[in-house]
Amino acid sequence: MSSDTCPHHPAPAYVETDHKDAYLKRLKRIEGQVRGVQRMVDEDTYCIDVLTQISAITKALQAVSLGLLEDHIGHCVVDAARESDEAAAVKVAEASAAIARLVKS
Repeated sequence: MSSDTCPHHPAPAYVETDHKDAYLKRLKRIEGQVRGVQRMVDEDTYCIDVLTQISAITKALQAVSLGLLEDHIGHCVVDAARESDEAAAVKVAEASAAIARLVKS
C-alpha cells in the first residue's frame, strides 16, 4: 500500500473529505495573516508586534496539522489495522514520522 493512498478513500486522498472545507477556510485565513506580516515588515512595524503575529500563524498551522494527523489516525491507520497487521504497521510508522517532523518544527 502506497503512503499516498488511504483505504478510507476509494482513490488517493490527502484530506478527510468531511473536514476539507474547514481546513481550506483556516488555511486561507492563515494566508491572509502571512500577507499581513509581509505588510508589517514592509511598513517597519515594531518587531515584537511582527513576532506576535508570526506566533499566531504558527499556532494556527499547528492546529491544522493536528487536525490532519487526527484524521489520518482515525481513518487511514484504523482502516489499515482492520486490513492487516502489516498494513497497520506501515500507517503507524508513517504517522510516527509525521509526528516527529511536527515536533522538530
